[in-house]
Amino acid sequence: TPAASVRSAMARHAGPRLPLIVKNLIPTLSSVFDSQRITTTAFFAELLSSNVVNDLMLLETVMDNVTGRQKDACTLVRMLALRGLGNIASGSPEKVTKHGAKLLASMVNGMDDKDDPHNLVSLEAMSSLSKLLGHVEERDVQSMLLHIAIRIRPFFDSEQPDLRRSSIVLFGNLTRFSEGSCEVFFEQILNGLVTLLLHLQDPKPEVVKACKFALRMCGPSMGCEGLCDMFLNHLRDDRSLHYGEFMNNVCKHLMLSYPEMLNRLVVTNLFYFKSSWVDIRAAAPMFIGFLVLHVDEDHCQQVDLEQLISGEW
Repeated sequence: TPAASVRSAMARHAGPRLPLIVKNLIPTLSSVFDSQRITTTAFFAELLSSNVVNDLMLLETVMDNVTGRQKDACTLVRMLALRGLGNIASGSPEKVTKHGAKLLASMVNGMDDKDDPHNLVSLEAMSSLSKLLGHVEERDVQSMLLHIAIRIRPFFDSEQPDLRRSSIVLFGNLTRFSEGSCEVFFEQILNGLVTLLLHLQDPKPEVVKACKFALRMCGPSMGCEGLCDMFLNHLRDDRSLHYGEFMNNVCKHLMLSYPEMLNRLVVTNLFYFKSSWVDIRAAAPMFIGFLVLHVDEDHCQQVDLEQLISGEW
């Protein structure tokens, strides 16, 4: 936007004048006028995407003032504050580690925002958290890993494509921290697996791309080499996917490695029989069909046939 361009230009070229500009703008963060708080927070957020704040020793000052806007009454201010904190990953990536715990807590608080009817704050929190995860210490993430995974899961099926995409990308990025909590996070992967596989048929290409990424990231944690190889080889962004053939082979590996999961996978698929997306609605019964096709006879009794035939869940 033009405003962002102006802020970006000032961040790059104002140089020695920036400390005085920042000092004079800080009081407007407490202005009674939303427009002033929005403009200043947006400017500070843009500053944080430039290393100039680090060079001029302004990083902590700007970061602390932006952090203080997280409880602002204005949704847009709260959203811009999170954007600014996420921008530190590009402006001063070497400082993210030092402030990692504080930045992560801000993002988690943003996802838990109770006054966010259009999920603007949650969306920004998820996008910014994905940026930060490449620079934070594993120990800082571990304590929040489960909470974040559970919190973002409902967004996988959001009617808003940006929320679907951002939450799924974030889930994929979280898997790199799952080693120390393998069993706990493996459960989260299983909870999301059906959804990620069905959303490979999502009407929005950016969501399909996010699902491919997340499944590639999940593969190594699933304890099934065949499945991992399938995700890595067939879900590349530059490769078209023959969905039916792919799902047939995925179900074969799932039933070889996790036959006890049959009923759980079937019940989750039943939920999507009523999906508002026609391709996902069509994919769910096909998914169940391939699961039943490849499970051995001993595990068939897991499935409630009446429930399956009626499509009730």
